[in-house]
Amino acid sequence: MRERFIEVLHEDYAQSLSIDNILYDNKSKLQHIQVFENRRFGRVLTLDGVVQTTEGDEYIYHEMLTHVPILAHSCARHVLIIGGGDGGMAREVLRHKLVESVTMVEIDERVISFSKTYLPSLSNGAFDDPRLNLVIADGADFVGKADSKYDVIIIDSTDPVGPGEVLFSKSFYGSAKSLLNPDGVLVTQNGVPFMQPDELKGTMRAFQQLFTDWGCYIATIPTYAGGPMAFGWGSLSSSARDVSIEVLADRLAATGIDLRYYTPSIHKAAFSLPRYIEKLLP
Repeated sequence: MRERFIEVLHEDYAQSLSIDNILYDNKSKLQHIQVFENRRFGRVLTLDGVVQTTEGDEYIYHEMLTHVPILAHSCARHVLIIGGGDGGMAREVLRHKLVESVTMVEIDERVISFSKTYLPSLSNGAFDDPRLNLVIADGADFVGKADSKYDVIIIDSTDPVGPGEVLFSKSFYGSAKSLLNPDGVLVTQNGVPFMQPDELKGTMRAFQQLFTDWGCYIATIPTYAGGPMAFGWGSLSSSARDVSIEVLADRLAATGIDLRYYTPSIHKAAFSLPRYIEKLLP
């Protein structure tokens, strides 16, 4: 029988992945990092015993956290990514030729270096794009001190434990909001609501107080198990969410980007929530 990885995120529920080959297994100052190969999902990245991304299904997560806000905004020039050390988020953002600059703030430089080595398909050259400004720093400290303005802010955080916990606080969201341009959009990863309801509830309470237009949208990503994943949505105006399918289709066609999951119809439908998720919103 092949060795197996068992995720430790939830007390009452776990997912298991077979390990065909361990490529990397080491502890940094901040976290335990592993990369292993699995027949179905390809290379798998885990941090502190929790699956972060896989080669097999990463495109769903990365497409939905980038193209939804960018296409909704329509003219995003400056984008801020908090987290995203594997480079997948930067890869998708930089596919938009209208984007002039991407600032990516990652707390652990080792995640970037080994992702380049062991998961190069995720970044696909993004770290070499001259539009990318890579900052090694704590994301909460960065947004608390920064004075630049952004059209889109993407919070690509780990789960709210350890160094990622502060990235789910109202004070952090408030600092991030202050960096948005007037028509800006902020999106967050908010876990799987069926398994992690408090994570979404906390973010939505903060967003209700901070943003003119707030809520969440969803997508199903196989290795984020337990139901669809929620993405927080906060904007300083309602215009970004009100864009029609037809306009989204025109904007996507103009980019020339060929996507694997995102479609304008999926974009609009993602904001239609199951009742059990609706009940988590204040």
